[in-house]
Amino acid sequence: MFGLLKRMFEKKESKPERLPFYDIVCPYCFSKFHHEDVVFRAAHHRDDDEALALQEDEALNHYREKFGLAPIDELEAIIHPSMIPDENKLYSDRVLMGVSDKYSVVTRNRLCPECHNDLPVTAGKHPSNIVSIVGATSVGKSVYMTSLIHTLQRKTANNFDAACIPLDNGISRRFRQEYEIPLFENGNLLDSTQKTRRQEPFIFQFVFKDEDQAPLTLVFFDVAGEGMTDKDYIKLHASHIKNSSGILFLVDPMQIRTIREKLIHLMGEKPGEIVGQADEPREVVISLFGDFIAHQENSKTKIPTAVVLTKSDLLGSLAQENGDYIRSNSNVFHNVTHRAHLNLNEFENINGEIRRFLEKVDIAFINALDVYFKDTAFFAVSALGSNPVDRQVNGIISPVRVDEPFIWLLYKLGFIEGRHEQ
Repeated sequence: MFGLLKRMFEKKESKPERLPFYDIVCPYCFSKFHHEDVVFRAAHHRDDDEALALQEDEALNHYREKFGLAPIDELEAIIHPSMIPDENKLYSDRVLMGVSDKYSVVTRNRLCPECHNDLPVTAGKHPSNIVSIVGATSVGKSVYMTSLIHTLQRKTANNFDAACIPLDNGISRRFRQEYEIPLFENGNLLDSTQKTRRQEPFIFQFVFKDEDQAPLTLVFFDVAGEGMTDKDYIKLHASHIKNSSGILFLVDPMQIRTIREKLIHLMGEKPGEIVGQADEPREVVISLFGDFIAHQENSKTKIPTAVVLTKSDLLGSLAQENGDYIRSNSNVFHNVTHRAHLNLNEFENINGEIRRFLEKVDIAFINALDVYFKDTAFFAVSALGSNPVDRQVNGIISPVRVDEPFIWLLYKLGFIEGRHEQ
C-alpha cells in the first residue's frame, strides 16, 4: 500500500518531446526527399586528398545549364552522409543539419541531393510549403508575381507580424532589377516570359516574428504561359506543381471567349493593352489533368487552389447597376486589407461573386475545375489598378486585392486563422 501511495505522489519524469521532421522539397528542382538524404558541401579543400580536392560539381552545373546559366569551374567537394560515421553527424530537433569530416572540420552547408543547390535552414524542421503560379500565356503571371511580392514585402507581411525575405542576395537583385524596378519605378509593362527562356525560380520566405511559428517558403516559377498546354514543356516544370502546397491559378478575362469581344467593344477607341487570343482556361485545366492530376487519388488534386481572375479593372467596362455580368457596386472594385487573420466575410463575398460570374461566362471551365480539384476558391485582382496603354502604366500603380488569394492559402495551410467580422 505504501509503495502504491509513493508512486502516486512521486513526480513523474517527463520524457523529452519528440519533435516531428518533414520530407524536404527542394525549392530549386522540386525533388522530394528524406532529411537524411541531403548531401553537404565541404567547408574546406585539400590538395593532398583527392576526395576533398576542388572539383567540378556535375549535378549543379547540369541544373544551371537548364536555365542558361554559366557552369562553375571548381567547388569544394560533396560529402555524402552515408560515408560519415554516425558519431560525426550533427542533429538539431532530430533533423540532420551537419557532418564532421575525417579532418574534424564541420560543415552545415546542406544541399539538395539531386541538383546540389543550397537548402533553406528550416528545411526538414517544418513542412516544405511551396506556392505555384499557373495560367495560360499573356494571363499576366509575371506582372502578378511582381505586384504580389512587392505588396507582401511592403504591406501584407507587416499586417501579419512577419517579413517576406528573398532566399539569397542573387534572387533579391534579380527580382529588383528585372521585375520590380521596371514595373513599379519606371512604369514599363513586363514582357511575357518566352518559352525558350527558362527562368530560375524566385524563392522567398514568409517568416513570422513568432519563433514558434513555422515559416512559409514561397517559390514562384515564372513559367511561360504557352508551356502550360505544351505536353513536353509542362513535364519539365510539372514536379514544382505536383509538390506544391498551394496553387494560384490565374485566369485573364480576355481568355474567356463569351466576353472577350464584348470587352474590346465596350473599352472604346483606346482600349489599352489587349492581348491576343490565348488558350482558354479549360484547356489549361486539361493540360494539368493529363500531366499530374490524373495520377492523384480518385484523379483529383487535394492541393488548395485559388482561382484568380486577373486584370479585374477591365470588368469595369461590363459593370452596370443591375448588370448581367457584374454590378457597378461589386466587391471586385474595392480594395480590402486583411490584418492578422483572413476576414471571412470579405472572402465569402468575393468567392461567391466570382464563382457566379465565371459560371455565367465560362461554365465549361467551372465544370472542369469541379471535376479535377477538391478545394478551390475564387478571387479577382488587379495587379496594377489600371490597364496599361502602349505598354506603359499611367499614374501610380495601385494594386487591388492582389494579396487576398495568397492570404487564403495561408489560412488553408494553417498559418493564420479566419474570422467573421461583426
